[in-house]
Amino acid sequence: MARWARLAAVAALVVCLDQASKALAIASLERGEKTSVFFGIDLTNARNSGVAFGLFEGGGAVIYLLGAAIVALLLAFFALRGRTRPLLWLPVGALVGGAAGNLIDRARLGEVIDFIDPVVWPAFNLADTAIVVGVFGLLYVMEGAPERPEQAGA
Repeated sequence: MARWARLAAVAALVVCLDQASKALAIASLERGEKTSVFFGIDLTNARNSGVAFGLFEGGGAVIYLLGAAIVALLLAFFALRGRTRPLLWLPVGALVGGAAGNLIDRARLGEVIDFIDPVVWPAFNLADTAIVVGVFGLLYVMEGAPERPEQAGA
């Protein structure tokens, strides 16, 4: 049960950080306004009614169903593999928290708030960041840690 509690704690932390950062962006910037943080990175108050990169814009119920299905599959995968992969709770928690953060926006506003805007990349938010880091973490955990040099000959 401790692994489920750790997964829930990571997901809750991601949701809290995501929602707080979005609230700060909304409070600090008018919609569409940009301000430079440092070279190549702006903060903005933007909206995305689609999924990644604005795909399926205006997808409505399809996006909710897709998001819910992905979260359900992740949790089922964790239920099956969580005991054999001790760190699996961390990337799955990040993925669930990221998905939940964006689904909360969709339920509240009908679109997702994006505020980190690199010059050469579409705007994104902390939930998106947690999802990307979670995917890489999931791949790492499932592939296993790299072999240490002192164990290579054993």
